[in-house]
Amino acid sequence: MKAILCRRSGPPDVLKFEEIEKPVPGENEILLEVYASTVTRGDTALRKIPRFILAPMGLLLGFKSKKISGVEFAGVVESVGKNVTLFKPGDRAFGTTTGLSAGGNAEYVCVPEKWKHGVVAKIPDNVSFTEAAAMPVGFMTACHLLKKANISSNQSVLIHGASGSVGTYAVQLAKYSGTEVTAVCSTSNIGMVKGLGADYIIDYTKEDYTNSRKKFDLVFDAAGKTSRRQCKQLLKPGGIYVSVKSPTKEKQEYMELLIRLAGKGKIRAVIDREFTLEQVPDAHRYVDTGRKKGNVVIRIK
Repeated sequence: MKAILCRRSGPPDVLKFEEIEKPVPGENEILLEVYASTVTRGDTALRKIPRFILAPMGLLLGFKSKKISGVEFAGVVESVGKNVTLFKPGDRAFGTTTGLSAGGNAEYVCVPEKWKHGVVAKIPDNVSFTEAAAMPVGFMTACHLLKKANISSNQSVLIHGASGSVGTYAVQLAKYSGTEVTAVCSTSNIGMVKGLGADYIIDYTKEDYTNSRKKFDLVFDAAGKTSRRQCKQLLKPGGIYVSVKSPTKEKQEYMELLIRLAGKGKIRAVIDREFTLEQVPDAHRYVDTGRKKGNVVIRIK
């Protein structure tokens, strides 16, 4: 099979398009033919971490260094191990490869039916492979942080970085929860963010959102570029600040919520650009610019 291999850290050029052996599922594993995957900010960050640092981190946290790049995937189950009970050949499935050495930037991927770090689930009938591939990481990150903040209806939320992957899902989830959403983004992204349901927009190219006179129950840093100290004056008494710089978790319950909302058309993926598998290094270069809107998808089939 064809895959993108990452044998060392560095710039996008370290990613190599190669032919390697197709994986064989173990007793508790699912083999999927991958139709689409993604390149996330997390993927580009992992690519840059020196291997002499990444390897000990993996041992400490219980995951393996990525030999094949790509955390997200969507595709069709080709075969399953004898102990697998939740999936069968022909099922459309999506999820993450978190904690595994083989990622989704490949024609095939093997994942356990259940494991500690990542998730896999069936794709709702009304969701395409490209949409499904772009959903798990951004949605689960936004979901985890909003749950951590314990938001409720009639509260007010400011989302900084509202046009990124996590930000676009945070806007939609916050609105679904009944909150008033103020989104911070650039001029070119105002229409897209409004279309996701934001009530108010602050264009950071024209004004400093930290000078806003309005106070919020929650400030959500979806870009990882602020701190609680910088946003303290924006919070109401008892207000909460959360950031994507904080540790998050992937949970099956988050995927189940995603399936319900996506199946009802309440959550959608924002896709900025699509690349082919061979163009994954170019996709990394684009994500590295910091100008990504929503998600960058790798179309494999």
